[in-house]
Amino acid sequence: MAPDVLDQPRPVRAGEELDAGRLQAFLERAVTGLAGPVAIEQFPSGYSNLTYLVRAGDRELVLRRPPIGVNIKTAHDMGREYRILSGLIQVYPRVPRPLVYCDDPSVLGAPFYVMERVRGVILRSALPEGVMMGPAEIRSLAEAFIDNLADLHGIDYQAAGLGDLGRPDGYVERQIRGWTTRYQNARTDDIPSIERVAAWLEEHRPAEAPAALIHNDYKYDNIVLDPRRLSRIIAVLDWEMATIGDPLMDLGTTLGYWVDPHDPEAWVSAGLTTLTPQPGNLTRAHLVERYARHTGRDASRVVFYYVYGLFKIAVIAQQIYMRYKRGLSQDPRFAGLLSAVTACGEMALLAIEKNRIDHLTG
Repeated sequence: MAPDVLDQPRPVRAGEELDAGRLQAFLERAVTGLAGPVAIEQFPSGYSNLTYLVRAGDRELVLRRPPIGVNIKTAHDMGREYRILSGLIQVYPRVPRPLVYCDDPSVLGAPFYVMERVRGVILRSALPEGVMMGPAEIRSLAEAFIDNLADLHGIDYQAAGLGDLGRPDGYVERQIRGWTTRYQNARTDDIPSIERVAAWLEEHRPAEAPAALIHNDYKYDNIVLDPRRLSRIIAVLDWEMATIGDPLMDLGTTLGYWVDPHDPEAWVSAGLTTLTPQPGNLTRAHLVERYARHTGRDASRVVFYYVYGLFKIAVIAQQIYMRYKRGLSQDPRFAGLLSAVTACGEMALLAIEKNRIDHLTG
């Protein structure tokens, strides 16, 4: 497979530049064997933490730092994310190797951490140019994708030193109320469907499943694939929201990003992905069935978890849109996110009305 199908960086966006001189001085002190002038590019995708490719000699490193103009410690805690990777690498091979964390704002203006780059293919909203996948390969990838989520939920987080990462007791209740509060704090427009979904979630909270390490943003563009075999996952990225909690809530977030081929047109056109409706792929219902077989967990309340996933995605989009509307970000991708918030709300209401997660137009 040609090198240009690997996940590629681009020139750094205006206003998100890093001080190369300060960074080089820090890295030469902190990373053994690193030498040579530093060159910095930026990975353009993603809506949360900023991610850069740092080249120094023959080394390729990835640097992550919080977005410009935000101060949300729990959502952008670089030290916490570095700690998670440092623990996981001991028990789970599919994470980038963390190298160093810096909490000194005099270096780059905010805390950041650096890890080794994992070279591979990342599927964003569509296949990269030059990548071809037939129905059999698409299905194999979906199977590997959901099996890997099940594997994540089986990680011995105590052995990884992450037993105190979260508070599993009361997790479901805290998530519903927390995301509802975040939505109210970021609210810019009147979207009745979101208000109704929030109320429904509060009224229909299920009993909690046994706790597991959960990723909390597991989707195609947070996994790295082997370019020689695209159904093989070589790394899972973006652990910033990982915690110890109810794994079915994690499954719900993943389902929220998954578009079925027969979903309502407004949802398909919301732009989350063009990958999952492809011929040969698993549907949301198939994902749940396979996950339940793999883990032995009871997924009979999957409608709740799916609606939660849609609500959470809506709130994240709303938070980003609020930053754009207030002038805290000039990223043009953020201008249309309000329509994604509305689409999430409408899709969630359909699932509630029909009490299922598929065939919502029938």
